[in-house]
Parts: sequence; C-alpha cells; structure tokens
Amino acid sequence: MRALVVHCHPDPASFTAAVRDVVLARLYAEGFQPALAFPEWRGYLDGPANSADVAGHCADLAWCDTLVFTYPTWWHGPPAMLKGWLDRVLLPGVAFHMPREAGGAIRPGLRHIGRLGAFTTCGASRWLTLYMGAPGKRQIMSGVGLMCHPRRRAAFAAHYLMDRSTPQSRERHLALVATRMDRLIGRPAP
Repeated sequence: MRALVVHCHPDPASFTAAVRDVVLARLYAEGFQPALAFPEWRGYLDGPANSADVAGHCADLAWCDTLVFTYPTWWHGPPAMLKGWLDRVLLPGVAFHMPREAGGAIRPGLRHIGRLGAFTTCGASRWLTLYMGAPGKRQIMSGVGLMCHPRRRAAFAAHYLMDRSTPQSRERHLALVATRMDRLIGRPAP
C-alpha cells in the first residue's frame, strides 16, 4: 500500500492532529499557497504545464493508492487551505481528463486510488451538519471519490459538537478512526 495522507489544520496540538496517524503538518509547514492565481486559472486546462507550481503534490497523487484527509470542518466545509489544495492540485490531466469531444463527459484520472478516507471534526451537531447537506463530506467522499477507482474502499468519521467534546468523546472518536482505518487498509480490527 502507498498512502498519501493530506492533513490540514493550523494548530499542531489540535484534536485533528491527534486523529492523523502518521501525518506531518505538511501543507502549513511548507507554506502551501491555497489561492489559485490568475495565471494559473488562465492555464488551468493546459496540462501538463498547469501542474508546474504543484508538481510535487501531483507526483504524490500519481504514486499513491490510498488517499486520506484529516481536517477540521469550518463553516460546514474544509478549511481554505484544504479547499485551495483541492483547487490547485486536482487538475485536468491529474485528477480528471477533459471531454474528448464537445458534449462529452469528464473522465476520472485517479482510478489507481482504491482507498479513500476522510476524518474530520465539526463544531456543529450531526443533525445540523446533515441539514446543511454535509458539504465537506460530499466534496471529499463524493467529489474526489468519483475520480477514484469505482470499487474503492471508503472510510469517513466525524466528531460532532467538537467545541463541547470531552476526553471520553475524543477517546471514543480516536477508537472509531482506528477501526475505520483498519477496515480501509484491509486489516481486521483488534
């Protein structure tokens, strides 16, 4: 297994950081610029030149077969840094392929990724998150998921009401993450 774990939270001592298993705080540590600048937007469809500024991230997507995201949910979606990573790295020619002819469909480009996971924390309750349509979960599990292998394994877990969490609720959530990770990577849970 070759896993790429994208961790996104500005506080290295956060609970989200505890959720990540073996993840470096790489996006913030490297100074990743999440904004899609005008020249990049203008050349968005011009692959492979469109990936020059994020070539290392695109190369990581090319070698992995497992993609896991750990992030906090802010305003019902991923933080700007992660949204910017999705905008700048999941490019045409990398994550998907543009239609071959007018009226054609976009084709997936991450078919080699057979495992997709997302582990998040939410200040809102589960019910409010569902009422809002769980946009962060949909973006990762459905949006990114559609670009991955059609029979991919998937894992998702959210710790809701994070602002009122307790040591016990956080411990239960970490156990849930461990169980779902074991299923995702194919190991039986202990």
